[in-house]
Amino acid sequence: MENTEWKRKAEALVAQMTVQERMEQLRYDAPAIERLGVPAYNWWNECLHGVARQGRATVFPQAIAMAASFDAPLLGKIAEAISEEARAKYNQYRQFGYTDIYQGLTFWSPNINIFRDPRWGRGHETYGEDPFLTGKMASAFIRGLQGSGKYRKTDATIKHFAVHSGPEKGRHGFNAEVGKKDLYETYLSAFAYCIKNAQPAAVMGAYNRVNGEACCGSKKLLKDILCDELGFDGYVVSDCGAICDIADGHHITNTEREAAALALNSGCHLNCGSAYRCLKEAYAENLVSDEVITEACVKLFETRMRLGMFADDCEYDNITFDKVECAEHRALSRKMAQESMVLLKNNGILPLKNVKKIAVIGPNADSKAILLANYNGTPSVYSTLLRGIQESSDAEVVYACGCHLFNDPDGGWHEQPVNEAIAAARYADVVVMCMGMDATLEGEEGDAYNGDMSGDRSGLLLPAVQRKLVDKILAEGKPVVFVNVSGSCVNLADEVKNCAAVIQCFYPGAEGGTALADILFGKASPSGRLPVTFYEDMADLPDFRDYSMKNRTYRYFTGKPLFPFGYGLSYTHFAYENARVENGELLCEVKNAGDFESDEVVQCYADGAGLEAQPLYRLWAFERIHLAPGEKTTVRIPLPEDIFCLYNDEGKLVPFAGEYTLYVGGCLPDGDTSSVKITFAP
Repeated sequence: MENTEWKRKAEALVAQMTVQERMEQLRYDAPAIERLGVPAYNWWNECLHGVARQGRATVFPQAIAMAASFDAPLLGKIAEAISEEARAKYNQYRQFGYTDIYQGLTFWSPNINIFRDPRWGRGHETYGEDPFLTGKMASAFIRGLQGSGKYRKTDATIKHFAVHSGPEKGRHGFNAEVGKKDLYETYLSAFAYCIKNAQPAAVMGAYNRVNGEACCGSKKLLKDILCDELGFDGYVVSDCGAICDIADGHHITNTEREAAALALNSGCHLNCGSAYRCLKEAYAENLVSDEVITEACVKLFETRMRLGMFADDCEYDNITFDKVECAEHRALSRKMAQESMVLLKNNGILPLKNVKKIAVIGPNADSKAILLANYNGTPSVYSTLLRGIQESSDAEVVYACGCHLFNDPDGGWHEQPVNEAIAAARYADVVVMCMGMDATLEGEEGDAYNGDMSGDRSGLLLPAVQRKLVDKILAEGKPVVFVNVSGSCVNLADEVKNCAAVIQCFYPGAEGGTALADILFGKASPSGRLPVTFYEDMADLPDFRDYSMKNRTYRYFTGKPLFPFGYGLSYTHFAYENARVENGELLCEVKNAGDFESDEVVQCYADGAGLEAQPLYRLWAFERIHLAPGEKTTVRIPLPEDIFCLYNDEGKLVPFAGEYTLYVGGCLPDGDTSSVKITFAP
């Protein structure tokens, strides 16, 4: 059905409503209009990495973990699985005559903000620090959620628009100051990519201001840029409470009704929060017109109709409850978890072979929380890291927690759990230490419990209690495989120096333990790549509140990282040769030059052409391939139209004239000796 037909149907229904009824439909908890056959509908639902907050569901790896896979096609399949489970649940819930919070089809995912600073607690909800990787992965996710049928399968909402990545503390009054070059080159880039390539149904506005204007009450952001420049034609929803913040946090208006009017007039159609309950007063004072109210209401009913909510021929109405957490979806979760784990160091100990006794030590070894991260569902079947190792190995496995995640309840150091861990290490041939973070140490304001930081992190090191335990275990002289679980970079310099192997696990989903065991015992070769830079020292970074991209992320960082963006080892090695550009394509031969079957992530970068203030490098293509030992393939990647363009200070893409350099390899050119360089004039 054409978009104009959906709109005509919505207009016909909305025309039968009173002004009061239309205003009430602009709330996320929209009431029923029984005389028109309109059921109550709650717009708030989440599916960041699986259907969230409504009971049993397949829990896939956290978004940052899925970004580490660099596997957009697999992410698209996972989004299709999520939409299957969402429809199955919706079909059950609507039998009660209404859908409550977390039971509908309008999902406020994915989070495509740029993870510009490792201190940001919510960074693990994103697809990392690179706009192209973010746009590519998010577009696959959006297409998978929304489907390609007559009706939309579910709605995807890209958030948070715009220039939003911490700090969490003070976000309700924070003003992000950003220049035009950084705005378009970094902060708007993934939004533009997704709107062009995936047509998301909705955009969520952010809490903060941008250059003085509240994101959910800015005509410049929501109409001039989002709609007119980027071509978005869906609906805009506020972050929860963000419109109240316009008055209470940003002090742009004096009253909540003025804030509601400003947001609606600026193009925010749907309110999560309480502000639009004041629209009746705003309308009575002529702060908002019937025309603007009607336009927003039509937008919202157009999307409900596109979801088949008022139809009897929706192709998704017959999806049954047995799709929820089915074996097929759990297998997808396991595969994505395998692909998301990044091998940072290996002295040859991995994969583990002929090991008789394994000690699994650490506070994250048997933690269910680290599988789930945040914005998660509840798996009925799950594998902790410990359980995965126990069930996948013929070796004797002994376990000791060793310490609490960050502090013992009384803040002290207790010898009993430490001594248990030391005894386990002494008994074993190999130690697998499962350390790191969880969503109580890095997360959203109000969800994390790390004190004054409101979910953000103050440093890059592991908690002191964990570092002390690591030192105690290393002193026993047994080989240690260090598994770091976190949603962001951790300074692992000491662990890399002293351990036999280091794996970055991120938050791996319900099948995480089984997937880790697959890597440890060689059932799968590690193939994840870092979607963020791993810094060694917080002093290398600018002030957290500074939104300039100078010296941030791999594209602008001039220091030496611990591990660069795109880095990751394998159980084999790959050779790149005969790279060239022909007929608008980059061609390169890639060979598995080792003796282990494995995936490789081919990464293509352009340099900054030596110009001041340009990105040092920028990712413009990537492709995951699979090669058997000795197998060779020719990778063919079309050059994008804008590859020979750079952003100027006005935020405009301008052609670059002169010699240009491209790289193709398994990592950033500075971190990978396999990269092949191609220099030519466009």
